[in-house]
Amino acid sequence: MVQVLLVSKPLVPPWNDSSKNLARDLARSMTDHTPVVLTTREADIQLGRARLERPYSAVRKGLQTSMLDHARVVRCLAFGSRRDLWHFFFAPNPRTSRVARLLRSVRRVSTVHTVCSAPRRDLDWKRLLFADITVTVSRATQERFIEVGVPAERLRRVAPCVPDLLPLSALDRDRVCRFLGLDPERPLVVYPGDLEFGNGARRIIEALGHLPAGLGVQLAMACRAKTDRARHEQQALRLFGEKMKLAPAIAWLGDTPAILRLLGAADVVALPAEDYYAKMDLPLALLEAMSLARPVLVLQGTPAAELTSHGGAVATEHSAGAVAAMIQTLVEDPEYAEKLGRRAREVALRDYAPKAMAERYEQLYDSLL
Repeated sequence: MVQVLLVSKPLVPPWNDSSKNLARDLARSMTDHTPVVLTTREADIQLGRARLERPYSAVRKGLQTSMLDHARVVRCLAFGSRRDLWHFFFAPNPRTSRVARLLRSVRRVSTVHTVCSAPRRDLDWKRLLFADITVTVSRATQERFIEVGVPAERLRRVAPCVPDLLPLSALDRDRVCRFLGLDPERPLVVYPGDLEFGNGARRIIEALGHLPAGLGVQLAMACRAKTDRARHEQQALRLFGEKMKLAPAIAWLGDTPAILRLLGAADVVALPAEDYYAKMDLPLALLEAMSLARPVLVLQGTPAAELTSHGGAVATEHSAGAVAAMIQTLVEDPEYAEKLGRRAREVALRDYAPKAMAERYEQLYDSLL
């Protein structure tokens, strides 16, 4: 059986990174090819029929792998078993793309590259590509590559996936709120986004200030501080909330291991960022919220606005007032919010299922081999 090497960050818990989650779910769902995945030396994981390569050392705290680990992965590609096809999962950057292009040429292997998040706008997008086929997860990034001159035949769009998540009952949502120190009697808005890019965190706090005080909305900031700059930004946002006299209504939960339960307990999951740099074009947290039958709110004109197709989410204008108006509508009209959540779940199960994603990729592999 054809072997496909999935080149990603180490596939090992915690599962809080979109690129490695995609590689994990693809490995679990492939049926016609044998996946080979990269993990750590001590990892004890079972991923269906996947074979394990162990170039990574123990996972350190945080999301970044060490330079030594990068070197071990390069050595694995350069001198290890060649495999039949390589499938890369990362956001393009000049250095990594150059290395991958060289290794592809030396080993004479077919390659696929899934662009998990769009590259920086100031880079030459066309020169970043190295694979036989480049896959985007959103229509917006696919269209951007075509705009800069990448031939359409070198591009594919394959939607990401999330597992089927069981929606929470009203009693379970109450218990989750109490466990996380939230008030189960108050409407809950969850922001599962970045702190330093896209202005989403500041916009959702501003939107909270636009809401009527009598509505009693509480905001849970489930934000992972990935860098020192993000930690400084979080402190600035806390001060911003205090100046607006909103601090009692904001819970800073950070990188919570209870993120799925938190999403499932939300009345609204909102990610009003205008730029998803360093985040997947279609953030997995939003797809997870959809699978959990929660209403999802994004901004118009962003890659995530694609989720509004077939009623999977709602999109507003970019102003904090517009975001607040939609949150107020969803909170004050629970029947509409419930209908939107049910439709979101239908879309998630139909369009963003692991099996469907794996079938698309395996068809792509066959076309290359």
